[in-house]
Order: sequence, then C-alpha cells, then structure tokens
Amino acid sequence: MADEILQAYNLIRSGNPSEAKSVLEPALVYELDNGETLFAMNCCNFWIDAIKRAEEIDDFFERGETYINEWKSFLVFLKRGKKIFERTMFAVRTGVFTLALDCYNRIAIEKNSAQKAEVQRKIGLCYKKLGEFEMARNCLAEALSLKNDSAPIIAEAADCYALCSEERQAKVLFREAFFVDAQKIDLEFLDSELIKCLVRNVMEKGFSDTALLEWIPVYGQLFGIFTVKRRLKPQEIARLKGDVYAAENAMKAPSCQTELLTPRLINLYFWLIDYYVSAKEDIKKTNEILTRIKILDTEIYEMYVK
Repeated sequence: MADEILQAYNLIRSGNPSEAKSVLEPALVYELDNGETLFAMNCCNFWIDAIKRAEEIDDFFERGETYINEWKSFLVFLKRGKKIFERTMFAVRTGVFTLALDCYNRIAIEKNSAQKAEVQRKIGLCYKKLGEFEMARNCLAEALSLKNDSAPIIAEAADCYALCSEERQAKVLFREAFFVDAQKIDLEFLDSELIKCLVRNVMEKGFSDTALLEWIPVYGQLFGIFTVKRRLKPQEIARLKGDVYAAENAMKAPSCQTELLTPRLINLYFWLIDYYVSAKEDIKKTNEILTRIKILDTEIYEMYVK
C-alpha cells in the first residue's frame, strides 16, 4: 500500500492525476477506510476534470490563469471535507503550479510593460507555491520595477520578502499594497506568517470578505505590523489629500458603504498623520485628524493614541 501511495504522489506531482487514480483504485479495494488514500482519490477526481478544461485552452496565459483559478476552486472544494492530508496537498500543489509555471514561461515576452509585469507576477506566484522563495522574490521584484502601482504585485512581492526573512522590506510593501487598493489583494495566495497572523487577528474582530481587506491596514498599524514607513513624494501628498477629501464626501451620502469607507478613511488618516509628523507640520493638523478618527471610531482612536 505504501508503494502505491508513493507512486501515486509522484504522478500527481508530475501533473498526471488520471494515472495516479489508476494506481490508487486497486489499493482502495483492500483499504476502503484509509483516509489518506480516499483524500488522494478525491483530489485526483477534481484535478482530472480541471486539467482537462485547462488543456482545451490554446492561449498559454489563459491556460495558466485557468490553473490558478481552479486552485482557488479546489481550496473551496476541500472545505466540504473533514481531514486534509498535507503530504497529498504538497503533491497536488507541486503538480498544479508546475503546470501553470510551464504555461507562463511559454508566453512570448511582451513589449507592454504592464502585461510583462503581470506575467512576471504569475511566474513569481508559481515559484512561491513551489517553495522557491528567492526565485519568486526576484521575479516579483522585476514585476514591481515594471509596474509599481499594482496592489497585487506589491502584495505578492511583500509576501516573498517575508518568506525570505526580509521582514523590514515586507512590512513597507504590505503597508503600501493595502494603501494602493486593498480590494485587489487576494489573501488566498499570501503565505507568509507575517500577513496570515494579521489576517487571523482581524478576522477574530468579526470582519470578513471585502470589509476584512479594508480593516487589515488599520489593524496592521495598531498591531505594530505596518509600522515601517517611507517619505511621500509631493505628488503623492497631493493625491493623499484628494483621496481623504473624496472619502469624506462619500461618507456623507445616505447610501454609502460605511463598512468599507470607515476603515478606508481611517487608513488614509493614518497616512496623513504620518506625513504631518515626518514633515514637522503644526501639531494642530495632527490633532484635527485625530479628532476625525475619534468621531469615526472611538475604539480605534483609543488604540491608536495609546
């Protein structure tokens, strides 16, 4: 039985769940109650269909995207079951992201920097999922050099820096990513304990889905995670003040989504305070922003001033 499992896992790692299933089926006849074998069989059944769908797509980028999206569906599929076997998961993850990586590597180099950056991001993501953290970091650093205003690229780069034990750079980039556009960050693909611990703590506060994404940078500041900061450029200061003005006006609308706007505005206020402090602006400006935070959320205000 052990030999069949190892053979099946080798096939799964090489992206052949159909052949792996053929190896596992005879073994199940003798061990119907073997949880790991049953789990591996269920994984094979899922990926046989998923890989077939992907292979029907001629465009390599779209095929790679299909593997990535199927992985997200697979994680949802797993939540229906009870026990997950990590040895099986390692084999499946290796197989899926090796197939995806092959697709992205076969794409002709794009002249458009934004498109090239996206391909590099996905290559970096695949390397990260395969445990090649330094290779992933290098790919994502290149993607960041091509497009430095993409929240997904910044977040993935931050994740890789954290996985490479470069925590200071990771904190700078995570803070940046959630400031640029929290809603575009996919938490499913962030693996470092630095961000996962923060996400768990914010979820314990009762937040989920889109609201969770907006509250992460707020609590990231309060919990001492998003505390490594950089100086803003003049044009960024102007944009920050414009974003604050726009968010404050949006809050006045009767139909506004306060569950999203409140944390978003608080985070903007945090950035504005940091700017006032670094620029040695009049303390009255900082106190005015603190008052606005207190009006929005007294608990957050108390945690911040302490």
